[in-house]
Amino acid sequence: MSNIQDMVVIITGASSGIGEATAKELASKGAKLVLAARREDRLKKLQEEIQNNGGQAIYKVTDVASHEQMEEVAEYALKEFGKIDVMVNNAGVMPLSPVHQKKINEWDMMIDVNIKGVLYGIAAVLPSMRERKEGHIINVSSIAGHLVFPAGSVYSGTKFAVRAITEGLRIEEASNNIRTTIISPGTITTELLEAISDPELKSAIVEDSKIGIEPASIARAIAFAIEQPLDVAINEMIVRPTIQEL
Repeated sequence: MSNIQDMVVIITGASSGIGEATAKELASKGAKLVLAARREDRLKKLQEEIQNNGGQAIYKVTDVASHEQMEEVAEYALKEFGKIDVMVNNAGVMPLSPVHQKKINEWDMMIDVNIKGVLYGIAAVLPSMRERKEGHIINVSSIAGHLVFPAGSVYSGTKFAVRAITEGLRIEEASNNIRTTIISPGTITTELLEAISDPELKSAIVEDSKIGIEPASIARAIAFAIEQPLDVAINEMIVRPTIQEL
C-alpha cells in the first residue's frame, strides 16, 4: 500500500493537463482529493470519473489569482477532511510574446496566476501545516524556470520566481518538518499553447511541442515525491522528453 493512501491533497488547475493527470494518479493510490479550477463542468466530470473508479474527490470552483478563493479552498478541505497533507500548486498560464509587443494584460495575467496564485496557495495551507508540524507543498515550475527562450521572457520570469519562492520556503519551513518540491516539466502536450495570441508564434510553438510527453509523466513524478518517507524531501525535479535538447 502506498503511503499516499488517505492523504488529503489539494490540486489547483485540476480541470485539465497536469492537474487532471495528477488527480487521477493520486486517486488511484488512495488520496482524498480537493480539486480546484475555474471550469466547473470539467471538475464535475473529473470528480465523477474518480468516484466511479472507487476514489474520493470533492471540488471547488476557484480562481487562484484570488487570495480569498484560495483561502476558501483550504477551509473547505479542512472542513471536509480535517487536514491538508499536500498542496499541489499547478495552475498556470503561458501566453508567450516578445517583450516589445507590450502585451501588458498578458504579463499581468501571468504574474497573477503563475506567481501570486502560487503564493496564495502556500499562504492558504501553511498555517495548518505549521500547526501539525507536517505537510508537503509542491509547486509546478517549468524548464522555462531554468532557461529563457525567445518570446518567453515574462513567462520564464514567473517560473524562475516559483523556484525562488519554493527554495525560500524550504529554508524557512525545514524546522517545521514541511517538505517542498519544485517540478519543472519540459515539453508536454498541453492546452496552455492555446493562450498564445500571436498566430505565427503559436504555429511555431505548436510545431516544436510535437515532441511533448503526456501530462501523466509529470503526475507520476509528483506521486513519486509525495510517496517518499516523511523524513525525505525530493526538492527539485526536471522531467522532459528524452529527445528534448534544451
